[in-house]
Amino acid sequence: MTIKNIFFDFDGVVAESVSAKTDAFREMYLPYGKSIADEVVDYHINNGGVSRYEKFKYWEKKFFDKELSDLEVEKLANRFSELVLNKVVESEEVKGCKSFLENYHQKMNFWVITGTPTKEIRIIVAKRNLDKYFIELCGSPENKKYWTEYLIEKHNLNREETLFLGDATTDKDAAEYSKLKFALRLNEENKEIFKDFSGFRFNDFEELERSLIEKNMI
Repeated sequence: MTIKNIFFDFDGVVAESVSAKTDAFREMYLPYGKSIADEVVDYHINNGGVSRYEKFKYWEKKFFDKELSDLEVEKLANRFSELVLNKVVESEEVKGCKSFLENYHQKMNFWVITGTPTKEIRIIVAKRNLDKYFIELCGSPENKKYWTEYLIEKHNLNREETLFLGDATTDKDAAEYSKLKFALRLNEENKEIFKDFSGFRFNDFEELERSLIEKNMI
């Protein structure tokens, strides 16, 4: 079946920006001690793609038994954005990504589905000069399962012709929930999490393109 639609996660798929967010979370919680900062990083790595809003709620409850108000969550998220936005904008691309986007964006339909807030991913993608390649940029507070179903319905997409490129369990879960094809982008932070994954995987976009051609998917 030929692929006509691709949903891209962003961090770790389009940009090598996973470590930028890991470092920012560590920086925010290191004042409370190394053990808490280490737990924060471990949870973040094992729950990639979960929005920062949900992560902050979880950590504040777990470590400080604190139920955050919406305003308090927003303050933490804004501080995180200040730490991380420029690092993400300036991070390296995943090898071959921009060439893939340039070569195929007129042959296929592309969207971003990310745990990053929608308003923030719009800034990041624009500053990286990638916005012309994507029909829509979809982020938190809505989760990825919401967005896959929303886009399928909005654009009347054939699920069998739609591929989700991700590097986190939330990406895989969303693809499975919406009955889409899934390709795992491997990186240093997820290789242990996906050590037993035997499905479609790729290290960079040159490898992805070769695999799609070999599978007669493009």
